Amino acid sequence: MKRKRFTEEQIISVLKESEAGAKTDDICRHHGISSATFSSWRKKYGGMEAGDAKRLSALEAENAKLK
Repeated sequence: MKRKRFTEEQIISVLKESEAGAKTDDICRHHGISSATFSSWRKKYGGMEAGDAKRLSALEAENAKLK
């Protein structure tokens, strides 16, 4: 299984930078991600806080066990 490079907390902090007014291209270049990755993160984690992301991960793990 592929190891994730960024944790949910790090992803949310990157998205917060964008909400603060930084340009998307500059953020992607600084963190070494593509604009497609940034867009998918925004779609999945947009508007979340760090606690929400942990709860989402726990729910996904529980659903995987149930399946």
